[in-house]
Formats: sequence, structure tokens, C-alpha cells
Amino acid sequence: MTDSRMRVVVNDEEQYSVWWSDREPPAGWTATGFEGTREECLDHIDTVWTDMRPLSVRGRDR
Repeated sequence: MTDSRMRVVVNDEEQYSVWWSDREPPAGWTATGFEGTREECLDHIDTVWTDMRPLSVRGRDR
């Protein structure tokens, strides 16, 4: 499975995960448009997900 194509998905709380590119994301998750190997997707997530707190928690700090 390590060579399977994956995609990066995000939920309404702006939390990221990886999902198989040949399957629809689970309910509540949306594809971001980035696809690659699992490692490439995880590297991309490391780059874009700089604040691990859910959006609802980050909004309270404003």
C-alpha cells in the first residue's frame, strides 16, 4: 500500500488527513487538490498545517 496514490483531505475544523485517491473522502472531509504518495501527502500536510488547534478553538483566541 505504500505506493498507492493518496490525497490530502481537510475537514471543517481545518484538520488534515490522507485518504485514498480512488475513493470519495468520508463525510465531513473535502479533498484539497494535493495528491501523491502517502509520504508526499504527509510532507505537504507538515507544510500547510502549521497550527494543530481546531478552527473552533483558534477562533476563541481572537
